[in-house]
Amino acid sequence: MGYWAECAVFFREYREHLKQTGSIIPSSRFLARALASEMARPRGPARILEVGPGTGPATLELARNLQPGDQLDCVELNDRFVAWLQRRLDTEPIFQEHRQQIRLIHGPVEQVAGEGVYDFIVSGLPLNAFPFDLVKEIFRVFKRLIRPGGSLSYFEYMLVRELQLPFVGREGRRRLHKIGRVVNHYIDRHQFRRDRVWLNVTPAYVRHLRLKDGAKS
Repeated sequence: MGYWAECAVFFREYREHLKQTGSIIPSSRFLARALASEMARPRGPARILEVGPGTGPATLELARNLQPGDQLDCVELNDRFVAWLQRRLDTEPIFQEHRQQIRLIHGPVEQVAGEGVYDFIVSGLPLNAFPFDLVKEIFRVFKRLIRPGGSLSYFEYMLVRELQLPFVGREGRRRLHKIGRVVNHYIDRHQFRRDRVWLNVTPAYVRHLRLKDGAKS
């Protein structure tokens, strides 16, 4: 799949579904590598959940780092992105090499079943574009799904809330402040590493959190 065709699909979804997409173009390969960096370390077989893969830039990086015994589940709500990802999984060599290890789930992450299922969760969800209650629920779902000692990796654009505040009105500012409190609660208690990614539109932080103590099972 060509990069510019991927950008066209992403931009179309941004225009039509801003609150679900949150960006006008896909993440750069540098951001994708940072998101996949925890599972790229030496380790044993693992279960990985990617949430909101979009057109698949981080999915490709995750696939490159799959080892024997790994299972990658990708959960995506957007219909067009699901169709695009399905074509990539069926046609691109790296995905075909690991096709039996990758499962595409069409739906919201809240409907992913289980507790303590995944060693790694990688999220591309645009949290700052979501309603406050949904952001709280998403973090609760992440905490339910992660195994003890597992890691959550997600990104947010640098200063995104601060830059949005002058333009969103009173209700929008209240929503962003509440989201900031929830996100900072998890960062303060659970973040063990933060990466800066400058080569992305726009520059972003990738945050790595451990939501549960203990060794991975």
